[in-house]
Amino acid sequence: MNSFDLFRLSQSETPLLNQLKELANLSEAAFYAPGHKKGQGISPLLANLLGNDVFKADLPELPELDNLFIPSGVIQKAQELAAEAFGAKKTWFLVNGSTCGVIASILATCREGDKIILPRNSHLSVISGLILSGAIPIFVEPEYNIERDLLYSVTPESVEKALQQHPDAKAVMVVYPTYHGICCDLEKIAKITHDYNIPLIVDEAHGAHFTFHPSLPPSALSLGADLSIQSTHKVLGAMTQASMLHLNSDRIELERINQALQLVQSSSPSYLLLASLDAARQQMALFGYDLLNQTLELADTARQQLSQIPHLSVLDFSRQMTGFHYLDRTRLTVFVDQLGRNGYDVDEDLRQLGVTAELPMMRHLSFIISISNILADIEKLVTAFQSLLPVSSTLPSIPFPPASPLAISPRQAFFSPTDFVTIEKSVGLVSAELVCPYPPGIPVLMPGEIITSNAIDYLLQVSKMGASITKCSDPNLAVLKVCCA
Repeated sequence: MNSFDLFRLSQSETPLLNQLKELANLSEAAFYAPGHKKGQGISPLLANLLGNDVFKADLPELPELDNLFIPSGVIQKAQELAAEAFGAKKTWFLVNGSTCGVIASILATCREGDKIILPRNSHLSVISGLILSGAIPIFVEPEYNIERDLLYSVTPESVEKALQQHPDAKAVMVVYPTYHGICCDLEKIAKITHDYNIPLIVDEAHGAHFTFHPSLPPSALSLGADLSIQSTHKVLGAMTQASMLHLNSDRIELERINQALQLVQSSSPSYLLLASLDAARQQMALFGYDLLNQTLELADTARQQLSQIPHLSVLDFSRQMTGFHYLDRTRLTVFVDQLGRNGYDVDEDLRQLGVTAELPMMRHLSFIISISNILADIEKLVTAFQSLLPVSSTLPSIPFPPASPLAISPRQAFFSPTDFVTIEKSVGLVSAELVCPYPPGIPVLMPGEIITSNAIDYLLQVSKMGASITKCSDPNLAVLKVCCA
């Protein structure tokens, strides 16, 4: 038997899932949480929606199910299989989403006052990590295509410049891929980062599938990432909130990661989520290549047919360019600005036609094509776009604003005395809160930043166009919370 056969044999196992199934079917008098006792006390309304069987498997940390924080049984075995499948030295299962993985990665590498180099298009979970750790962000602006209103990625040159200016930084974090499937030259960034003997953390939330097909961008771990955080639920077959954190070097202490995860994960983890990670890993290790072959074929069909519709264009990749080294072909970005309409309005029309995008923005919408989509989905998507009629109007140009200057650390701002001022009077003051259009959850303002007119103008314009403004005290943007002097 060769090594590949041995790999497939071991990867066919689902130790956590099997144990959960056995206990779910066990007849017993349960005097432990949760209170619904395997569904016996669940609301009939919920049981009618989900069925009764799922609640039988909603179990607590029984001895046979292992302990997420000090695993020595089925969770440990499931995590070891995941590490093998994804190419990591060690893998942790996450039940609080990639959010807790991002926060834990920052807590494990940065102490209060330490610098961390980050792209400005980081997810809002990064800001939570900065607040909790007290780390100081050194932002690197990603490349920006103003004509298409599309953020690319940071470049190796920009990361190297930031490290030259801040050689005392304790870590570098990058986003790979972006929401639109755009990937940076991660291999070069890893080499530059390691030249300073510090770890590279990769928010790979949308790239959990990369490991399993050669026609996709290389995985972050294969290119030198020390830590990778993946939302297994976003593009693979795990349940919502189920994610993984992968370690692939000795630059970060294991115990620091363990301690950080204990701070940000629930002490009552859902075994439904944990078992879904075990099952999703097995599915991809055994069948991922074939599943992704089908997915790529569907994505190529959608891209080809949508490109033939007048007034539409699709993000494609024919050559490497600044901040754009790879493209995930399963991520479909459709530009609608030539229709004379913004992406938020188009999204509403598509919803009425039974098609829902992952991310609408001013000039384009992005769609995730995953292993679960079928040809009928692509046909419905194309038909919906064919029904859209152009209008005689021109979209305003609303470029994403540059990072506002940081006056105090996000942690200092979060815990400082605050007040509310009208948005017109906020320019020049220090923000005490996150303000970001969502999705994609990229903050325009964060605690500690000086509020600029550029940031305010952008927020008002995208709000007027239909974007939701979240995380701030007033989503209508009449007032903003600011730090008191």
